[in-house]
Amino acid sequence: MSTEKKALLEVKHLKKYFEIGKNQTLKAVDDVSLEVLRGETFGLVGESGCGKSTFGRTVIRLYEPTTGHVLYDGQVIDSALSHEKRRQFSRKMQMIFQDPYASLNPRMKVMDIIAEGMDAHGLYSGKEREEKVLELLKTVGLSKEHANRFPHEFSGGQRQRVGIARALAVDPEFIICDEPISALDVSIQAQVINLLKELQEKRGLTYLFIAHDLSMVKHISDRIGVMYLGGLVELAESEELFEDPLHPYTQALLSAIPIPDPDEEKGRTRIMLEGSLPNPISLEGGCRFASRCPYAKEICRHSLPEWKEIKPGHYAACHKVG
Repeated sequence: MSTEKKALLEVKHLKKYFEIGKNQTLKAVDDVSLEVLRGETFGLVGESGCGKSTFGRTVIRLYEPTTGHVLYDGQVIDSALSHEKRRQFSRKMQMIFQDPYASLNPRMKVMDIIAEGMDAHGLYSGKEREEKVLELLKTVGLSKEHANRFPHEFSGGQRQRVGIARALAVDPEFIICDEPISALDVSIQAQVINLLKELQEKRGLTYLFIAHDLSMVKHISDRIGVMYLGGLVELAESEELFEDPLHPYTQALLSAIPIPDPDEEKGRTRIMLEGSLPNPISLEGGCRFASRCPYAKEICRHSLPEWKEIKPGHYAACHKVG
């Protein structure tokens, strides 16, 4: 009997464009296709502004896609869905936001913040509602005394735990973690990552983990996709990507990760990207990375590289490796 995991989320040729002025279009997400397998953590990385958070918000329908399709468990999620079907979908897929300071309503107590999803879906009421919230607080490492406090009374790490509890409140299958640790102290980051891994094991959750910290993404992810200026440039299993990065942009990202050993760190060569970042509003037809790539040739400036499977399970879009 096959134990191969099936795709829980399928994204096909997703685009999200923003009109920002007369005849000006920002292609925040430009023709991205990927799958997230049931039970795995799929890491999505790239520089700030590459479109990874916009991708996550478009997948969960906080933004309406310009074109493309999102399938959840084989069902197309689009504006044609009935209100009831969209409610069911919103319960299965939840999001943990980047900024725990901005994502919690400062006028609501933690009890009501966590229970907001339960109330919207009519899941619990009265004593059962209260018991469920207290159980979730315990699950994320907080105590029942925290239920009657306001967000400003918590540290950043505690606020993010409240955000995690809110996401868990409707018993989702899939959670988009949109840079959930970037606003936290380093010591707290590890605690939140360990909590997410523990919850995944206990509840069978599937994660899309969006971040720019590659070392942290490696720690939690089964597979990793690398984005650059709205497009996916490489995708592979976590260990494979770190051992044999194919795309020059991925190679540069990995070379910037500090190594704990001072001697090894001192002796290695970092890849310093030169050239200027292209204007994302007026991208031309060639490879988006050509202006900064040390291996760029004439074809790179005029022809967009094809997305190919270079090795089993290892994909890249690059004329150099294609």
